[in-house]
Amino acid sequence: MSILVINAGSSSIKYQLFDMQRQQPLAAGLLERIGETDGRHQLQWRDASGDQRTRELPCTTANHHQALEQVVRQLGESGVLASLDQLDAIGHRVVHGGEKFSQPVLIDQAVVDAIREMIPLAPLHNPANLEGIEVTLALSPSVPQVAVFDTAFHQTMPAHAYHYALPERLYRNYRVRRYGFHGTSHHFVAKQAAEYLGRPLDSLNLITLHLGNGCSASAIQAGHCIDTSMGMTPLEGLMMGTRCGDIDPALHFYLLRESGMTAQQLERLLNRESGLKGVCGSSDMREVADKAAHGDAQAQLARAMFAYRVKKSIGSYYAALGRVDAILFTGGIGEHDGALRRQICGGLEGLGIEVAVEDQATTNIILPLHTADSRVRLLVVPTNEELEIARCAQALIDSRK
Repeated sequence: MSILVINAGSSSIKYQLFDMQRQQPLAAGLLERIGETDGRHQLQWRDASGDQRTRELPCTTANHHQALEQVVRQLGESGVLASLDQLDAIGHRVVHGGEKFSQPVLIDQAVVDAIREMIPLAPLHNPANLEGIEVTLALSPSVPQVAVFDTAFHQTMPAHAYHYALPERLYRNYRVRRYGFHGTSHHFVAKQAAEYLGRPLDSLNLITLHLGNGCSASAIQAGHCIDTSMGMTPLEGLMMGTRCGDIDPALHFYLLRESGMTAQQLERLLNRESGLKGVCGSSDMREVADKAAHGDAQAQLARAMFAYRVKKSIGSYYAALGRVDAILFTGGIGEHDGALRRQICGGLEGLGIEVAVEDQATTNIILPLHTADSRVRLLVVPTNEELEIARCAQALIDSRK
Protein backbone atom coordinates (compact mmCIF):
# COMPACT_ATOMS: atom_id res chain seq x y z
CA MET A 1 0.00 0.00 0.00
CA SER A 2 1.34 3.45 -0.96
CA ILE A 3 0.08 6.56 0.83
CA LEU A 4 0.96 10.19 0.18
CA VAL A 5 0.84 12.48 3.22
CA ILE A 6 0.32 16.19 2.57
CA ASN A 7 0.78 19.08 4.99
CA ALA A 8 -0.36 22.17 3.11
CA GLY A 9 0.61 25.53 4.58
CA SER A 10 -0.37 28.99 3.44
CA SER A 11 2.66 29.26 1.12
CA SER A 12 4.23 25.80 1.25
CA ILE A 13 3.52 22.09 0.88
CA LYS A 14 5.39 19.42 2.87
CA TYR A 15 4.81 15.85 1.76
CA GLN A 16 5.99 12.26 2.18
CA LEU A 17 5.23 9.18 0.12
CA PHE A 18 5.16 5.96 2.15
CA ASP A 19 5.46 2.29 1.31
CA MET A 20 3.19 1.04 4.09
CA GLN A 21 4.20 -2.59 3.71
CA ARG A 22 7.69 -1.64 4.90
CA GLN A 23 6.55 1.44 6.88
CA GLN A 24 9.25 3.37 5.02
CA PRO A 25 9.24 6.70 3.15
CA LEU A 26 9.88 6.40 -0.56
CA ALA A 27 10.17 10.16 -1.00
CA ALA A 28 9.88 13.37 1.00
CA GLY A 29 9.74 16.95 -0.18
CA LEU A 30 9.07 20.58 0.56
CA LEU A 31 7.79 23.13 -1.94
CA GLU A 32 8.08 26.69 -0.59
CA ARG A 33 6.99 30.21 -1.54
CA ILE A 34 3.84 29.38 -3.42
CA GLY A 35 2.61 32.49 -5.22
CA GLU A 36 6.08 34.04 -5.43
CA THR A 37 8.63 34.11 -8.25
CA ASP A 38 11.49 32.71 -6.15
CA GLY A 39 9.90 29.42 -5.11
CA ARG A 40 11.98 26.37 -4.25
CA HIS A 41 11.27 22.65 -4.36
CA GLN A 42 13.39 20.15 -2.43
CA LEU A 43 12.90 16.41 -2.95
CA GLN A 44 14.62 13.37 -1.45
CA TRP A 45 13.90 9.82 -2.65
CA ARG A 46 15.34 6.35 -2.91
CA ASP A 47 16.11 5.17 -6.43
CA ALA A 48 15.58 1.64 -7.79
CA SER A 49 18.88 0.45 -6.23
CA GLY A 50 17.93 1.88 -2.82
CA ASP A 51 20.38 4.79 -2.91
CA GLN A 52 19.32 8.13 -1.40
CA ARG A 53 18.92 10.86 -4.01
CA THR A 54 18.34 14.59 -3.56
CA ARG A 55 17.10 17.26 -5.93
CA GLU A 56 16.60 20.96 -5.34
CA LEU A 57 15.25 23.24 -8.03
CA PRO A 58 13.69 26.66 -8.39
CA CYS A 59 10.02 26.77 -9.27
CA THR A 60 7.30 29.35 -9.75
CA THR A 61 3.79 28.29 -8.79
CA ALA A 62 0.90 30.70 -8.68
CA ASN A 63 -1.29 28.62 -6.35
CA HIS A 64 -1.62 25.30 -4.55
CA HIS A 65 -3.06 23.61 -7.64
CA GLN A 66 0.10 24.37 -9.63
CA ALA A 67 2.26 23.48 -6.63
CA LEU A 68 0.71 20.03 -6.27
CA GLU A 69 1.01 19.45 -10.01
CA GLN A 70 4.72 20.28 -9.60
CA VAL A 71 4.96 17.78 -6.73
CA VAL A 72 3.38 15.01 -8.83
CA ARG A 73 5.61 15.87 -11.79
CA GLN A 74 8.79 15.66 -9.71
CA LEU A 75 7.69 12.39 -8.07
CA GLY A 76 7.13 11.04 -11.57
CA GLU A 77 10.52 12.19 -12.86
CA SER A 78 12.19 10.60 -9.83
CA GLY A 79 10.52 7.29 -10.71
CA VAL A 80 8.66 6.77 -7.43
CA LEU A 81 5.11 7.79 -8.47
CA ALA A 82 3.81 8.26 -12.00
CA SER A 83 0.33 9.47 -11.03
CA LEU A 84 -1.78 10.23 -7.97
CA ASP A 85 -4.21 7.59 -9.22
CA GLN A 86 -1.64 4.92 -8.32
CA LEU A 87 -1.99 5.76 -4.63
CA ASP A 88 -4.05 3.73 -2.19
CA ALA A 89 -4.82 6.84 -0.15
CA ILE A 90 -3.85 10.46 0.52
CA GLY A 91 -3.57 11.61 4.13
CA HIS A 92 -3.94 15.27 5.07
CA ARG A 93 -2.86 17.07 8.20
CA VAL A 94 -5.62 19.38 9.39
CA VAL A 95 -4.85 21.61 12.35
CA HIS A 96 -8.29 22.19 13.85
CA GLY A 97 -11.17 19.75 14.03
CA GLY A 98 -13.00 21.45 16.90
CA GLU A 99 -15.36 19.19 18.83
CA LYS A 100 -16.63 17.59 15.64
CA PHE A 101 -13.67 15.29 14.96
CA SER A 102 -12.08 13.01 17.53
CA GLN A 103 -10.80 10.44 15.00
CA PRO A 104 -9.36 10.47 11.46
CA VAL A 105 -12.13 10.61 8.86
CA LEU A 106 -12.59 9.74 5.22
CA ILE A 107 -13.04 13.03 3.40
CA ASP A 108 -16.34 13.77 1.70
CA GLN A 109 -18.21 17.01 1.07
CA ALA A 110 -19.63 17.07 4.60
CA VAL A 111 -16.09 16.85 6.04
CA VAL A 112 -14.89 19.60 3.70
CA ASP A 113 -17.76 21.81 4.85
CA ALA A 114 -17.01 21.07 8.50
CA ILE A 115 -13.31 21.95 8.10
CA ARG A 116 -14.40 25.20 6.48
CA GLU A 117 -16.65 25.91 9.48
CA MET A 118 -13.59 25.57 11.75
CA ILE A 119 -11.68 28.34 9.96
CA PRO A 120 -12.51 30.98 12.64
CA LEU A 121 -10.83 28.71 15.22
CA ALA A 122 -7.63 28.34 13.12
CA PRO A 123 -7.60 31.18 10.57
CA LEU A 124 -3.88 30.78 9.81
CA HIS A 125 -3.94 27.01 9.25
CA ASN A 126 -7.29 25.51 8.26
CA PRO A 127 -7.67 27.51 5.02
CA ALA A 128 -4.35 26.17 3.73
CA ASN A 129 -5.11 22.63 4.91
CA LEU A 130 -8.46 22.84 3.16
CA GLU A 131 -6.90 24.12 -0.06
CA GLY A 132 -4.58 21.10 -0.15
CA ILE A 133 -7.58 18.81 0.26
CA GLU A 134 -9.67 20.48 -2.42
CA VAL A 135 -6.81 20.49 -4.94
CA THR A 136 -6.01 16.77 -4.48
CA LEU A 137 -9.72 15.93 -4.66
CA ALA A 138 -9.83 17.73 -8.01
CA LEU A 139 -6.61 16.15 -9.27
CA SER A 140 -7.50 12.61 -8.25
CA PRO A 141 -11.15 12.18 -7.18
CA SER A 142 -10.96 8.37 -7.24
CA VAL A 143 -8.27 8.05 -4.52
CA PRO A 144 -9.59 7.83 -0.91
CA GLN A 145 -8.49 10.82 1.14
CA VAL A 146 -8.25 10.97 4.93
CA ALA A 147 -8.11 13.96 7.27
CA VAL A 148 -6.08 13.62 10.48
CA PHE A 149 -6.62 16.44 12.99
CA ASP A 150 -4.05 17.92 15.38
CA THR A 151 -6.82 18.46 17.92
CA ALA A 152 -8.39 14.99 17.75
CA PHE A 153 -6.22 13.19 20.32
CA HIS A 154 -7.07 15.81 22.95
CA GLN A 155 -10.83 15.37 22.60
CA THR A 156 -10.74 12.88 25.49
CA MET A 157 -9.97 15.71 27.95
CA PRO A 158 -12.62 15.89 30.67
CA ALA A 159 -14.81 18.98 30.89
CA HIS A 160 -13.00 20.32 33.95
CA ALA A 161 -9.76 20.34 31.93
CA TYR A 162 -11.01 21.91 28.72
CA HIS A 163 -13.38 24.59 30.02
CA TYR A 164 -12.21 28.13 30.76
CA ALA A 165 -13.57 29.98 33.78
CA LEU A 166 -15.66 32.22 31.54
CA PRO A 167 -19.40 32.68 31.08
CA GLU A 168 -20.89 29.48 29.68
CA ARG A 169 -22.51 31.35 26.81
CA LEU A 170 -19.07 31.93 25.27
CA TYR A 171 -18.56 28.19 25.01
CA ARG A 172 -22.08 27.63 23.74
CA ASN A 173 -22.15 30.47 21.19
CA TYR A 174 -18.50 30.87 20.15
CA ARG A 175 -16.92 27.47 20.93
CA VAL A 176 -14.51 29.04 23.42
CA ARG A 177 -12.69 26.17 25.17
CA ARG A 178 -9.30 24.47 25.28
CA TYR A 179 -8.61 22.20 22.28
CA GLY A 180 -4.88 21.48 22.32
CA PHE A 181 -2.59 20.82 19.36
CA HIS A 182 0.32 18.56 18.34
CA GLY A 183 -2.03 15.66 19.10
CA THR A 184 -0.71 13.53 16.24
CA SER A 185 2.81 13.77 17.67
CA HIS A 186 1.76 13.14 21.28
CA HIS A 187 -0.21 10.04 20.27
CA PHE A 188 2.60 8.69 18.05
CA VAL A 189 5.33 8.94 20.69
CA ALA A 190 3.03 7.49 23.37
CA LYS A 191 2.46 4.39 21.23
CA GLN A 192 6.16 4.12 20.42
CA ALA A 193 7.06 4.30 24.11
CA ALA A 194 4.50 1.64 25.03
CA GLU A 195 6.02 -0.69 22.45
CA TYR A 196 9.54 0.06 23.72
CA LEU A 197 8.52 -0.59 27.33
CA GLY A 198 6.73 -3.80 26.36
CA ARG A 199 3.45 -2.73 27.93
CA PRO A 200 -0.03 -1.98 26.58
CA LEU A 201 -0.60 1.75 26.15
CA ASP A 202 -3.77 1.52 28.22
CA SER A 203 -1.68 0.38 31.21
CA LEU A 204 0.57 3.45 31.19
CA ASN A 205 0.47 6.98 32.58
CA LEU A 206 2.71 9.24 30.49
CA ILE A 207 3.79 12.86 30.29
CA THR A 208 4.72 13.73 26.71
CA LEU A 209 6.79 16.84 25.94
CA HIS A 210 6.78 18.03 22.32
CA LEU A 211 9.52 20.66 22.35
CA GLY A 212 10.39 22.41 19.10
CA ASN A 213 9.70 25.84 17.67
CA GLY A 214 6.18 25.15 18.94
CA CYS A 215 5.97 23.44 22.32
CA SER A 216 3.29 21.52 24.18
CA ALA A 217 2.94 19.02 27.00
CA SER A 218 0.27 16.36 27.47
CA ALA A 219 -0.86 14.15 30.33
CA ILE A 220 -1.85 10.71 29.02
CA GLN A 221 -3.73 8.33 31.30
CA ALA A 222 -4.32 4.76 30.11
CA GLY A 223 -3.79 5.85 26.51
CA HIS A 224 -6.12 8.87 26.66
CA CYS A 225 -5.20 12.54 26.90
CA ILE A 226 -6.59 14.08 30.09
CA ASP A 227 -4.86 17.46 29.76
CA THR A 228 -2.58 19.39 27.44
CA SER A 229 -0.82 22.74 27.63
CA MET A 230 -2.04 24.47 24.46
CA GLY A 231 -5.54 25.89 24.62
CA MET A 232 -8.07 27.35 22.22
CA THR A 233 -5.05 28.47 20.19
CA PRO A 234 -1.42 27.32 20.11
CA LEU A 235 -0.44 30.46 22.06
CA GLU A 236 -1.35 29.06 25.48
CA GLY A 237 1.04 26.99 27.56
CA LEU A 238 4.82 26.61 27.35
CA MET A 239 7.34 29.20 26.21
CA MET A 240 8.14 28.63 22.51
CA GLY A 241 10.34 29.89 19.71
CA THR A 242 8.32 33.03 19.01
CA ARG A 243 5.18 32.50 21.15
CA CYS A 244 5.01 33.78 24.71
CA GLY A 245 2.94 30.95 26.19
CA ASP A 246 1.08 31.65 29.44
CA ILE A 247 0.96 35.30 30.48
CA ASP A 248 -1.32 37.46 32.61
CA PRO A 249 -4.38 38.06 30.39
CA ALA A 250 -4.66 41.61 31.73
CA LEU A 251 -1.33 42.35 30.05
CA HIS A 252 -3.22 42.65 26.76
CA PHE A 253 -5.35 45.51 28.06
CA TYR A 254 -2.35 47.23 29.64
CA LEU A 255 -0.32 47.16 26.43
CA LEU A 256 -3.23 48.29 24.28
CA ARG A 257 -3.84 51.19 26.64
CA GLU A 258 -0.26 52.26 27.38
CA SER A 259 1.70 51.45 24.19
CA GLY A 260 -0.80 52.52 21.55
CA MET A 261 -0.50 49.18 19.76
CA THR A 262 -3.41 47.94 17.72
CA ALA A 263 -4.97 44.55 18.40
CA GLN A 264 -3.27 43.22 15.25
CA GLN A 265 0.12 44.48 16.41
CA LEU A 266 -0.39 42.93 19.82
CA GLU A 267 -1.37 39.60 18.28
CA ARG A 268 1.80 39.64 16.17
CA LEU A 269 3.90 40.55 19.21
CA LEU A 270 2.64 37.59 21.25
CA ASN A 271 2.75 35.05 18.40
CA ARG A 272 5.79 36.06 16.34
CA GLU A 273 8.04 38.31 18.43
CA SER A 274 7.97 36.73 21.89
CA GLY A 275 9.20 33.47 23.43
CA LEU A 276 12.90 32.76 22.93
CA LYS A 277 13.08 35.44 20.24
CA GLY A 278 11.62 38.08 22.53
CA VAL A 279 13.95 37.28 25.43
CA CYS A 280 17.26 36.89 23.60
CA GLY A 281 16.74 37.78 19.94
CA SER A 282 16.78 34.26 18.46
CA SER A 283 13.95 31.74 18.04
CA ASP A 284 16.30 28.82 17.25
CA MET A 285 17.31 26.98 20.42
CA ARG A 286 20.58 25.89 18.80
CA GLU A 287 21.57 29.54 18.39
CA VAL A 288 20.34 30.31 21.90
CA ALA A 289 22.46 27.47 23.33
CA ASP A 290 25.53 28.73 21.47
CA LYS A 291 24.99 32.26 22.76
CA ALA A 292 24.48 30.98 26.29
CA ALA A 293 27.67 28.93 26.13
CA HIS A 294 29.57 32.09 25.19
CA GLY A 295 28.24 34.00 28.18
CA ASP A 296 25.22 35.82 26.72
CA ALA A 297 23.13 36.61 29.80
CA GLN A 298 19.85 36.96 27.90
CA ALA A 299 20.35 33.61 26.18
CA GLN A 300 21.10 32.00 29.54
CA LEU A 301 17.92 33.59 30.90
CA ALA A 302 15.90 32.32 27.94
CA ARG A 303 17.06 28.73 28.50
CA ALA A 304 16.39 28.97 32.22
CA MET A 305 12.87 30.33 31.59
CA PHE A 306 12.17 27.63 29.01
CA ALA A 307 13.35 24.79 31.27
CA TYR A 308 11.50 26.17 34.30
CA ARG A 309 8.17 26.28 32.48
CA VAL A 310 8.56 22.71 31.22
CA LYS A 311 9.54 21.60 34.73
CA LYS A 312 6.36 23.19 36.12
CA SER A 313 4.25 21.39 33.53
CA ILE A 314 5.78 18.07 34.59
CA GLY A 315 4.85 18.79 38.21
CA SER A 316 1.29 19.79 37.40
CA TYR A 317 0.67 16.76 35.18
CA TYR A 318 2.24 14.46 37.76
CA ALA A 319 -0.40 15.74 40.18
CA ALA A 320 -3.16 15.27 37.61
CA LEU A 321 -2.10 11.71 36.79
CA GLY A 322 -1.26 10.58 40.33
CA ARG A 323 1.29 8.10 38.97
CA VAL A 324 3.73 8.56 36.12
CA ASP A 325 5.40 5.63 34.38
CA ALA A 326 7.43 7.61 31.84
CA ILE A 327 8.22 11.11 30.61
CA LEU A 328 8.82 11.39 26.87
CA PHE A 329 10.89 14.06 25.13
CA THR A 330 10.28 14.67 21.43
CA GLY A 331 10.49 17.44 18.82
CA GLY A 332 13.66 19.19 17.63
CA ILE A 333 14.63 20.52 21.07
CA GLY A 334 13.34 17.55 23.03
CA GLU A 335 15.23 15.05 20.88
CA HIS A 336 18.57 16.84 20.55
CA ASP A 337 19.27 19.19 23.49
CA GLY A 338 20.63 16.95 26.23
CA ALA A 339 21.79 19.80 28.45
CA LEU A 340 18.31 21.30 28.45
CA ARG A 341 16.71 17.93 29.24
CA ARG A 342 18.98 17.65 32.29
CA GLN A 343 18.08 21.20 33.26
CA ILE A 344 14.38 20.36 33.03
CA CYS A 345 14.65 17.17 35.07
CA GLY A 346 17.16 18.39 37.63
CA GLY A 347 15.78 18.68 41.15
CA LEU A 348 12.85 16.31 40.54
CA GLU A 349 14.38 13.38 42.39
CA GLY A 350 11.67 13.66 45.04
CA LEU A 351 9.17 12.66 42.36
CA GLY A 352 11.21 9.61 41.42
CA ILE A 353 12.67 11.36 38.37
CA GLU A 354 16.42 10.80 38.11
CA VAL A 355 18.19 11.67 34.88
CA ALA A 356 21.50 10.02 33.97
CA VAL A 357 24.52 11.86 32.64
CA GLU A 358 24.21 11.54 28.88
CA ASP A 359 26.14 12.49 25.79
CA GLN A 360 24.90 14.85 23.09
CA ALA A 361 24.74 12.29 20.28
CA THR A 362 21.60 12.54 18.19
CA THR A 363 19.73 9.38 17.42
CA ASN A 364 16.81 8.11 15.39
CA ILE A 365 15.98 5.45 17.95
CA ILE A 366 14.42 5.63 21.39
CA LEU A 367 17.03 6.71 23.94
CA PRO A 368 16.62 6.05 27.69
CA LEU A 369 17.80 8.89 29.95
CA HIS A 370 16.94 7.63 33.43
CA THR A 371 19.20 6.12 36.05
CA ALA A 372 18.75 2.56 37.24
CA ASP A 373 17.12 3.89 40.44
CA SER A 374 14.65 6.23 38.73
CA ARG A 375 11.02 5.23 39.39
CA VAL A 376 9.94 7.21 36.33
CA ARG A 377 11.36 6.24 32.95
CA LEU A 378 12.80 9.12 30.91
CA LEU A 379 12.85 8.52 27.16
CA VAL A 380 13.78 10.45 24.04
CA VAL A 381 11.26 9.29 21.43
CA PRO A 382 11.71 10.69 17.90
CA THR A 383 8.39 11.84 16.52
CA ASN A 384 7.10 11.16 13.02
CA GLU A 385 3.79 12.90 12.46
CA GLU A 386 3.75 12.06 8.76
CA LEU A 387 4.09 8.33 9.44
CA GLU A 388 1.34 8.55 12.05
CA ILE A 389 -0.95 10.25 9.50
CA ALA A 390 -0.13 7.51 6.97
CA ARG A 391 -0.88 4.81 9.55
CA CYS A 392 -4.19 6.47 10.42
CA ALA A 393 -5.12 6.60 6.74
CA GLN A 394 -4.15 2.96 6.25
CA ALA A 395 -6.18 1.81 9.27
CA LEU A 396 -9.24 3.72 8.09
CA ILE A 397 -8.99 2.40 4.53
CA ASP A 398 -8.43 -1.18 5.76
CA SER A 399 -11.41 -0.98 8.10
CA ARG A 400 -13.66 0.02 5.22
CA LYS A 401 -12.47 -2.95 3.16
